Amino acid sequence: MKLLSKMMTRFVKVGQMKVIDADGQEHLFGPGGEGTPHATVKLHDKKLHQTLFLNPELRAGEAYMDGTLTIEDGGNIRDLLEIFAHNREALRGQALQKALKGYLKKIKRWHQRNETNASRKNVQHHYDLSNDFYKLFLDKDMQYSCGYWPSLDISLEEAQEAKKAHIATKLNLKPGMKVLDIGCGWGGMAIYIAKHFDCEVVGVTLSDEQHAMARKRVKDAGLADKVDIRIQDYRHVEEKFDAIVSVGMFEHVGIAHYLEYFSKIRDLLTDDGCALVHSIGRKGGPGTTGAWIRKYIFPGGYSPALSETFAEIEKAGLWVTDCEILRLHYAETLLEWDKRFQANRDKVAEMFDEKFCRMWEFYLIVSEFSFRHGKHMNFQIQLSKTVNALPMTRDYMIDAERKLS
Repeated sequence: MKLLSKMMTRFVKVGQMKVIDADGQEHLFGPGGEGTPHATVKLHDKKLHQTLFLNPELRAGEAYMDGTLTIEDGGNIRDLLEIFAHNREALRGQALQKALKGYLKKIKRWHQRNETNASRKNVQHHYDLSNDFYKLFLDKDMQYSCGYWPSLDISLEEAQEAKKAHIATKLNLKPGMKVLDIGCGWGGMAIYIAKHFDCEVVGVTLSDEQHAMARKRVKDAGLADKVDIRIQDYRHVEEKFDAIVSVGMFEHVGIAHYLEYFSKIRDLLTDDGCALVHSIGRKGGPGTTGAWIRKYIFPGGYSPALSETFAEIEKAGLWVTDCEILRLHYAETLLEWDKRFQANRDKVAEMFDEKFCRMWEFYLIVSEFSFRHGKHMNFQIQLSKTVNALPMTRDYMIDAERKLS
């Protein structure tokens, strides 16, 4: 416990954490103070004294999942993760953690290998859990990406509707255009574009569950002649499109495939077409995906720095015609998802088990705090092949969005 105590003393600079070790001894870390986060943690396995010291970001999540780390004194996992969120730089700045992070950066291309077969396997790991499960915490349109919050007094449903409008109007759509939706999820964006802009839409996904539900939703909406949902890797699409949209999919591409991704967008676009890529990104320079998230939630996933993204766009020969940063929008979205998840926790436990519930709530909360207190954000990058493919000013986006809302 000596090494862990030494690390914890350097770690907790904001708030206070009480740790009850596996021998029942209590240790207090941090200055505390009114309005700062507090948590009491109990360790039930003596091995955690060492493993938490060696790799706290991975082992804390695993220990919470398997029940060898519990939150005491009426607290919950949100309390613990808020302490981590406020002190993460102090943790990652320690010599051992710094060395581990440096090593992981060097091998991140190996972690993000997303060749065709691996890509489908990674997608299915997360998105093929169960459509009924996702219905328990997503909005009615099953939008599993950052909502758009013009104000905080709107519902999740309204925020997701606003997101679709905000993205669609950046595509400068006209009736009769042909649109590609890369990573179309449960079909919400494809249906929205076909319905509101009278376009033909091809949506591609690698998830069997999403594909089946999206096709049914298209049929129920009476849009089978307008929307074609396919199980297909975007790299195998061959048609030309007037517009391409990709929402929450770029995080699954992997840094080794960025040039391939943007080159494919270039090749699929008509000369006067444009694309809109909406993705999670990170403030600052290149990093790595957290070990726990990579292992349990998004294998092969990575949220890139803008510097990594723009470098590959330049190599692909595309114009960046607009870029917008959404900072706290995903934090609010994740907070709403967690509220709905907690309200349906018993149902989730019946579908899976208690360990799955703990894994999922850990994921939702740690993700929220990465946007609220950390360095994550969302970016929307508009792209074109030619310099004159779009109007001179952004007024067309604003005017169209106001009409939709």
